[in-house]
Amino acid sequence: MSANTLPPKLDKIVQRFKRRSDPKQKYQQLLWYAKKLEAMPEEAKNPENKVSGCVSQVYITASLEDGKVHYLGDSDAQLVKGLVAFLIDGLNDLPPEEILNVSPDFIEETGLKVSLTPSRANGFYNIFQTMKKKALGFNVAQQS
Repeated sequence: MSANTLPPKLDKIVQRFKRRSDPKQKYQQLLWYAKKLEAMPEEAKNPENKVSGCVSQVYITASLEDGKVHYLGDSDAQLVKGLVAFLIDGLNDLPPEEILNVSPDFIEETGLKVSLTPSRANGFYNIFQTMKKKALGFNVAQQS
């Protein structure tokens, strides 16, 4: 898999956002994702799972099930929750090494950067990097 090949599910989501030229439609799409995000247990919302570099409160957990990473996440801001859901939907149930191969370029491709405030766009990137860091932890553990 080359560095610019996205996992099929993530690619599908990116294409969906690319088709919407109106920023308002992109926001509605994010809010739709936020609504369908799997609930995260309250006790998982702790400092260890907090994403740093986000203006809003964002939490991400990851577990390894049958060699695939399963994420849970939440945010106190609906749009950010939509970004979390977007990433979880696109990266869930992939092997750690596949997640590590995903380049953050897809964030640009969605066209969301134009619609988001700089701090939110930065937060989107930080959420993605946190998810990669958690996958890296599993990848290292699997190889040792």
